[in-house]
Amino acid sequence: MEDSDTMSLTESAPEAQPEATSGRRGRGAAARRAQRSGGGPGISMPFITRKLGVYEVLDEEGLSLIERNADKILEEIGIEFRDDAEALALWREAGADVKGERVRFPKGLCRELLKTAPEVFTQHARNPARSVQIGGKATVFAPVYGPPFVRDLDGERRYATIEDFRNFVKLAYMAPSLHHSGGTVCEPVDVPVNKRHFDMVYSHMKYSDKPFMGSVTAPERAEDTIEMCKILFGADFVDQNCVTLNLINANSPMVFDETMVGALKVYARNNQACVVSPFILAGAMSPVTVTGTLTQILAEVLAGAAFTQLIRPGAPVLFGTFAASISMQSGAPTFGTPEPALVSYGAAQLARRLKIPFRTGGSLCGSKVPDAQAAHESASTISMTLLAGTNFALHSAGWLEGGLVSSYEKFMIDVDQLGMQQRFAEGIDLSETGQALDAIAEVGPGNHYLGCAHTQANFQQAFYRSALADNNSYEQWLAEGEKRIEERARALCRSWLDSYVAPELDPAIDEALLAYITERKDSMPDAFT
Repeated sequence: MEDSDTMSLTESAPEAQPEATSGRRGRGAAARRAQRSGGGPGISMPFITRKLGVYEVLDEEGLSLIERNADKILEEIGIEFRDDAEALALWREAGADVKGERVRFPKGLCRELLKTAPEVFTQHARNPARSVQIGGKATVFAPVYGPPFVRDLDGERRYATIEDFRNFVKLAYMAPSLHHSGGTVCEPVDVPVNKRHFDMVYSHMKYSDKPFMGSVTAPERAEDTIEMCKILFGADFVDQNCVTLNLINANSPMVFDETMVGALKVYARNNQACVVSPFILAGAMSPVTVTGTLTQILAEVLAGAAFTQLIRPGAPVLFGTFAASISMQSGAPTFGTPEPALVSYGAAQLARRLKIPFRTGGSLCGSKVPDAQAAHESASTISMTLLAGTNFALHSAGWLEGGLVSSYEKFMIDVDQLGMQQRFAEGIDLSETGQALDAIAEVGPGNHYLGCAHTQANFQQAFYRSALADNNSYEQWLAEGEKRIEERARALCRSWLDSYVAPELDPAIDEALLAYITERKDSMPDAFT
């Protein structure tokens, strides 16, 4: 399931383009090809700065209607904050009407509280060159989050292990078109539930130097994440800067449970970003209509995001949504369909009006294998993600089977597609080189451009070059073994993992992290439920 901290066993760009330190071949031909394609280890952008306009589906009248209806939900129906006396007390003190666990909000209260939340902020990575901007015209791609299963390189669907987790962290580190290490890239079920967060957070810190997400499956696990971040970055730095993003799912419809509220409080108090995301399967967890779903999403986000500002004014927070439709015959979630795309486009507009960053989308599909269904559903969703103006895109690579499976092969295919999206976001080059008048004058009527000076000077960077697509002749494809893209993705994945080299980590910091983990693990019994 989607953000499975709650659904499974638990859950302007800098001009410098840092070189990933992940391959043994150095820059050379492989790095140059990676820069052209976005499909292999090498040079990467820390994040995308979109030069394209956003696509909007609602006019002022439609946006105002949804906002009025959301205010009505907040005032008359309310949102439940379950099993958290502190949250209820804070809302009461802020002027809300609290009866039992139901909180009703005076009109404008949540929006007023959100005025202290930053419109744009930086999530710092341990490698400063990989720090990301969250908000504005920036888009950050992060990998799949939460599946308890993997589809491995032998084609087997099985429960995920901590070794799989480390592998996906390594792959995300090596992928130039992924800007973020993500969070629960798969659920390592071979590690006790109450201890696996240590191994997961440590893996992000050890095997990558990109930004990462923290644990939200219990408040004490969020506290452990903060303590590990203080070891990695320094306590004072963590207090004043965002170093981890953290996924806070609303338990739709209109409930925040004690687990999510508890984790939110830990992160907000420590000035860390909360991605407040209603998890919506429309028709089951929200109305079947786009407008009704958008109204409920806005009400839930307003309540959850505003609560972060009650905890610590100025703490970073994102307007998040995960919206899918369902099959009205089977009840199964469906992906790549028009209605969730309209929800995400509309939610992005609502987020911009609130002046807080936005999260949605990814490379989502319901297919069981990385086939044509997986490709067209994922392409539909990731294209919408970029055009909506999404700032943080979880599930951008590796998602399969409705979020139940992290797939090695699909991870590699998605990374290739993300490189294309990254190139598309650059827009049209209107410089003197882009205008190419010298080339047109040199070639003249009736000739070709293959040998002209402009082509010779620019051909290496002119077109995106896929690392996986086969554009050779049919005869050559036959001679090379009739390989499908899944096979090519499998081979490329193995070569990446074989060539992986970990980024340097200060041995004293590594030792301190391991000592903290050992001490904490030794203090608790194993628990697998």
